Order: sequence, then C-alpha cells, then structure tokens
Amino acid sequence: MRFQFDHLVHFVNSPLKAIKEYKKLGLYAVEGGKHEYLGTYNSLSYFDLSYIELIGVFDQQLVESAADIKYSLRKTFQNDNFVEGLSRIALRSTDLEAEAKRFRSLGLEVYGPSPLSRRRPDGSLVSWKLLHVGKIGEKLELPFFIEWGEKDDERKQDLINRSVIAEHPKGNISLSSVAFAVPDFKSVIENWSNYLNLKAEEPFVDKSLNASGQRLKLEGGDIVFYSPIGDGIVLQALKNRGEKPFLVEFSDSNQKEDFQVLGAIYRFSKKNK
Repeated sequence: MRFQFDHLVHFVNSPLKAIKEYKKLGLYAVEGGKHEYLGTYNSLSYFDLSYIELIGVFDQQLVESAADIKYSLRKTFQNDNFVEGLSRIALRSTDLEAEAKRFRSLGLEVYGPSPLSRRRPDGSLVSWKLLHVGKIGEKLELPFFIEWGEKDDERKQDLINRSVIAEHPKGNISLSSVAFAVPDFKSVIENWSNYLNLKAEEPFVDKSLNASGQRLKLEGGDIVFYSPIGDGIVLQALKNRGEKPFLVEFSDSNQKEDFQVLGAIYRFSKKNK
C-alpha cells in the first residue's frame, strides 16, 4: 500500500482568529466546521490536497470524553494540556482495512478504522474513516490515517468549487515538509520507514537549527526528523513540548524567511531557479 501526506494538525486557541494570522502571512484559510460529537472545530488551509488543520475546542467536556480512545487526536490534545502548537500528522490511504492488518503484523496496537463526519458551515456533511495505531513505550506518536469518502480528484474539484482550495496571496506555494524534534533521529527513521514503507534520504546538518536530521520521502509533503547537536531551536522544542512536530516548511516562496506562528515555526523557502 502507498501513503500520501494528508494534513498537519495545528492546535490553536481560536481557529477563527488563526485565519487572521494566516492572512498576515499571505496564506489563504477558510472556516472548516464542527466535529459535533468530539467537541472541536476547525479552519483549513490547503496546498493542493495537502492541508493544515487549525483546530480548537468548543466543548471541553466532549473533548475529554473523546480522549478515552487510545492514540486518538483528542488524547494528544489532552496530554499536551491544550497548548497551542503543531500536534500530529495524518496520512491518506485508499484501504485502511488492509493497512490495519499490516500494522498488526508489525506488532502495533490498532484501533479502527472508525467512521467520522463533520458538519460544514453550509450545512453539508463530509465523511471519512480514521485509523489510529501506536506502540507501548514509544513517546513519539505515530501518524493517524485517513480514508476519505470520495476519490482524490472528486474531492479536489469539490474543494475548488466551494473556494476551500484557492490561490494564496503569497503565491503558488507548496507544503514541502513537516519537521519533528526527536532525541535520536536514526532510531525513529528506522522505525517509521518500516512502519510506513517510506524511503529515507541521506542524513544532513541544518546549521540554522543546530541539529542533524534525516528525511522520509512522501508524496504531498515529506517527514523530517531533527536531533539537536547543541543549543538551538530543536533542543528548545524538545524541552518545551517533547517529541513533536515543531516546524512546517513551504516551497516556492519569493524569499526565505521563518515566522513564529501560534506556537510553531513556519518556514518559507525560495523558488528554485
């Protein structure tokens, strides 16, 4: 089976205010809707079919009850004490039943697939299935997995028709990667490349982060793991939030620049000449 990057979850205090923050960066975002039985609501920013979900809480009690599901996103929010910042990533599949079987064969705990839905602002319903997996003793949470009720081309056209996907004021930029802070990227790369059947590139050093890292190639957005080699952004991220995503990188911008955005780092890289 082959995965694609689906979305990055960015927990925020107010998804509606987050739209205004995005506008300052030249990013287009729209109101998403409510997960009525889970206690959360969101705004969305798309980069083709890869997107960032800016999610917040409208009913704390519902979120707390939904957090009973092991390895669920709501459990992550609870464990993070509902602090703003990057939270989890979701990968897309066309056959979660087959993926669940494979994950079990790899010794992972598996929950789902489970059907879910969200009410859009226009009253329409969007549906999908979710699969959660994990391994006891691993601090770094694995991605969760999604299977949409529509084919990719149908879903994309619908999102364009409803102006959910639109050009960003900053230009035709792409979501190129999501970076995680971890103590030992080599062991994580070994596990994740095996679990997700992804190819790892050669290790490298990022002087701006004072960290060494390695990349897993993934259609729609790579996954990068960084370990600190001294004081710097990655070491601070580990101290503040533990093993988590901390940086999202976009390509094809007019200039290279980093921004602190709602507890995370948004990095824009220049267009390739």
